[in-house]
Amino acid sequence: MRTVALPTGESVPALGQGTWNMAERVQQRKNEIAALQLGIDLGMTLIDTAEMYADGAAETLVGEAIKGRRDRVFLVSKVLPYNATLRGTISACERSLRRLGTDRLDLYLLHWRGDVPLAATLEAFQRLQEADKIRHWGVSNLDLEDMQELDAIAGAAGASCPAVNQVLYNLTRRGIEFDLLPWCQGRRIPVMAYSPLEQGRMLGHPVLRDIAADLHATPAQVALAWVLRQDGVIAIPKSGNPDRVRENRGTLELILTAEHLDKLDHAFRPPTRKMALEML
Repeated sequence: MRTVALPTGESVPALGQGTWNMAERVQQRKNEIAALQLGIDLGMTLIDTAEMYADGAAETLVGEAIKGRRDRVFLVSKVLPYNATLRGTISACERSLRRLGTDRLDLYLLHWRGDVPLAATLEAFQRLQEADKIRHWGVSNLDLEDMQELDAIAGAAGASCPAVNQVLYNLTRRGIEFDLLPWCQGRRIPVMAYSPLEQGRMLGHPVLRDIAADLHATPAQVALAWVLRQDGVIAIPKSGNPDRVRENRGTLELILTAEHLDKLDHAFRPPTRKMALEML
């Protein structure tokens, strides 16, 4: 499995598993658990979830999927911004731990920035680390200016830098390439790309289909390979279908040539100016 190094030097899989929109239909639960477990067996041991997903039910589902496998998994969850006060973050983390059936998170993220000062959330993360309830902390959906502010706050507090910034990134959402992605790469802060397949909406594009045919692959594999081409980028596609999980894992066998990348740049233009950070 290809890996990405966190700022601490610890390596995590470059290809993980997302859980947004899981645990919302009882009839799909068995397949969703099987898909997560298969992903673990295939080396996609980074699993991302959040207290927001299905109002906590996604965490409960993940907890069931990783039972007996916890030590093989790099487990990520997130605190909602309106819970992200000092006390609120700690309480939210403890609720997530109970739903997940574990005593620790490997990575805990601020889901997006709200009205709570970043310094308060950072202090909560530090206390959770001291209590061994989280191993690393990070953020999600923070743009460059937010990251720069957070960097200054962490420096003043003597804290570590965020382990990751999880943002929307795929062929149709390339705005971060103008400034945020280079800034993170320069500081060796990985970017974790959510919705790397744009929830499937771009997979019918003729250029993706042509390249997939050339590589004897699928359009989804080409789109994922494109995201993973960047240094320091982790992709977390969601799938509750074991066959799709195998397809996602097969992405790591693909090699996109310079010609393929040029065609994709022409079909999905890179940014030429600063763009507001996009979110789903």
